[in-house]
Order: sequence, then structure tokens, then C-alpha cells
Amino acid sequence: MTSPDQQLPATLAEWLARCEQLHPKEIDMTLERTRRVKERLRLHFTVPVIAVAGTNGKGSTCAMLEAIALQAGYRVGLYSKPHLVHFEERCRINGQMVDGAALLPHFAAVEQARGDTSLTYFEFTLLAIARLLAETPLDLVILEVGMGGRLDAVNAFDADCAVITSIDIDHAEFLGHDRETIAIEKAGIMRSGRPVVVSDPMPPQSLSDEAARVGADLWRFGRDFNYAGDKQQWSWSGRTRRFNALAYPALRGANQLLNASGVLAAFEALRDRLPITAQAVRQGFATVELPGRFQIVAGQPTLVLDVAHNPHAVAALAQNLDQMGFFPRTHAVFGAMADKDLGALITRMAPIVDHWHFTDLPVARAARAVDLAALHAGLALNGPGPVSVACHLDPMQALDAALGAADPADRIVVFGSFLTVGGVLKDGVPRLTGKHAA
Repeated sequence: MTSPDQQLPATLAEWLARCEQLHPKEIDMTLERTRRVKERLRLHFTVPVIAVAGTNGKGSTCAMLEAIALQAGYRVGLYSKPHLVHFEERCRINGQMVDGAALLPHFAAVEQARGDTSLTYFEFTLLAIARLLAETPLDLVILEVGMGGRLDAVNAFDADCAVITSIDIDHAEFLGHDRETIAIEKAGIMRSGRPVVVSDPMPPQSLSDEAARVGADLWRFGRDFNYAGDKQQWSWSGRTRRFNALAYPALRGANQLLNASGVLAAFEALRDRLPITAQAVRQGFATVELPGRFQIVAGQPTLVLDVAHNPHAVAALAQNLDQMGFFPRTHAVFGAMADKDLGALITRMAPIVDHWHFTDLPVARAARAVDLAALHAGLALNGPGPVSVACHLDPMQALDAALGAADPADRIVVFGSFLTVGGVLKDGVPRLTGKHAA
């Protein structure tokens, strides 16, 4: 707690540095601390809240919820994490990233309210952002759940509608080592009598069991809502509503129709409070943006950015890359946390990658580039042809090296941690011009 004579931080950067020092653990899963400070702040939302949990697809789902609601004329607040480059990305109001200065009084309020309660970085920053959203005139609040669900700080807030995207193995040391166990953690965001939309096409049985135990209104893909389509357009049907002849969402990727289907189911579940029109749906899907999710940047060579950092996400990335068409060579820039299933990530991408550029990342949890290279060598994998490996100190250095080795017709794929993709976006989206490009 700040003593009366101790000066509070004056900038967002100073507050964030302080938040990193308050709690002895980076991850300390419990809701007790967040709920205690939330009650002291008298913090609650008076508008509908949609909470989005899952292993992959959360960011895309939140972005599509936001885009459609904005097109429908609603005032929308969004909390998401982590960020790619700027902390302020974690909070958007009416589609715009919040100004850091607007957060300062809310950081101060959390500091005053916490007393002797030691909050983690994620708990403190969530409460500050939530306080800003609660005091802003809004019609809808969207909260992206972090790790798990049951004990994630976001779960201190009751959602009017929960959305659970894909369920796969990630953060196993905290959530469990199989999908059934992990699903129980994700199910923690369900509330009695309220809808929970599950867009995973093959959800673990434990998810349905938890919904029945809690008394939630379960909306399952394939039973309560579904989609059909061809290469030109797609249609969606829910319990009582249909949308036909929809254009594909602006977000690329094989799984985006599953995410989009869950979004439409959430809006149908909340139709009495947040009615939307077909026009809002079409415009929302057409205009949605989310950096770093199979983001293709035209250039010579082509650049692909994706924050895939677990086996399920990397499998989807590999499938998406296969569908892009022919490229003579693929250069991969990869960095990730050491606690990930790194062997599975590298193995899944190996059939596509001709040249690996492993990179260090600026946090202690990250795997070192030399260790990634050693792991790759030990796996004795075969690529599409002769494979080269290089190590670099940071993602931008790795990208520069990949660009130097690439021909204009090649492609460079930057994937792994948010810090990897963020590291090449820190000065804006790179527009690549290869060594032989005119």
C-alpha cells in the first residue's frame, strides 16, 4: 500500500512498473484478492456483459462481437489481453484504443482501495480498466478471459452471456493435462440461468456436465446453432433466427466461421437486450480487424503474422498456410515461452518451413533461441527441402535476417508468443521489399 507521504506514479509506464512489483508471483490463481478490491471499489456493470473464454479464438470472437455491436449503433467497451505493442490495446471504447492518461485516476483508485491486498499485475490492471469501463456510458461490455476461467480475475464479474471457444491443452501446469479437466476450468465463467455459447464443435463432455450442474442455458454448436457455406458465401442458423448469404469475415483463417457462429449465437441469446440487424452483421464481419491473427501483409516477400503459441493454434496456422497457394520457400521467425509444448509447435510447422530464425524474447519465461535451435536439431525433422537454422537476439533482428535471405516470391511467417509478433510490429506493420524486388 502507498504510504500517505509516498508519491503516486505520474505516468502509465510508472504504474505498470509498480504493478509488476506488487505481488511475488506473476501468476497466482485465485479470485479472492480481485473480489475483495472490487467490493471496496463498489465496482459493477449496469449494462450487458459478455465474457469470452477458450484456448484459441478468444481475440477473434471479441473483435467480431465488438464490430457487429458498433455497426448496430451500440456503445461498446472491450477488455482484452495480452497486448501486442502498447498496453493501451487492452482497453477499447467504441472501437478506439484508450488513451493512457484516461487510465491514471483508475490506477490510483485501485491503489487506494487495495489496502494491504497484494494484487498481481493482471489483477490490478484489470480492475483499473474495469473501473474505467464501468464509469463510461456504454451499452455493452466485452471481457476476454485470460488463462482458464474459473480462477481468472475476469471471473470476478458476472457475465450475462458466456462464450467458450475452442478447448485444447495449454497452460497444463495450471489448468490440467487433458481437455476434460481444462473444460471444467473454462466452464467456471458460466452462471445459473444465463446463456453459455460453446463454439467448439467437439466440446468435452465435462463442459456439458458443468452447464447442467450450474443450471446454465447451454448453446452448443451443431445443436443450437450451425453454419453452412461454400467458397463464395455462408449462412448461419440459430434457435429462432437465420442469416443467409453472408460474406466471409475479414479475419482470415480456417476456424473463423466457428468463431463467427458463436458470436451470432451470443447476440441471439441476448436479443431482448441487444437486438441486431442483418445489416449490422454484414458490416461488422466486413470491417472487423485484429492484428496478429493470421494477418497477411502484402509485399515482396509476403509476410504472415500469427500469435499461434500452442499445438492447436499452430495446427490451424499450418492449415491456413497450406491454403495460401505456392511459395518457393517459407522462412519462419519463431519465439515462445519455455513452458509451451515447443517440440509439438516446431514439429507441426516443420513440413512447411525451409529456414528457421529462432529468436530470444525480453522476458525470463521465454525459451532462448539457442535452446530452440538445439531442440529443433534433436527432433531431426525433415522440411520441404534442405533446412537452415539461425538464432537472433530479438524478433526484429530475426525478421531482418529472414528478409535478407528471402527472395521476393517467398513468404516469411512470424509466429509464437505475442512478444514475437509484437516485436516486429513495434514500429508499425512492416512493408517488406525483398533484396531483388524492384
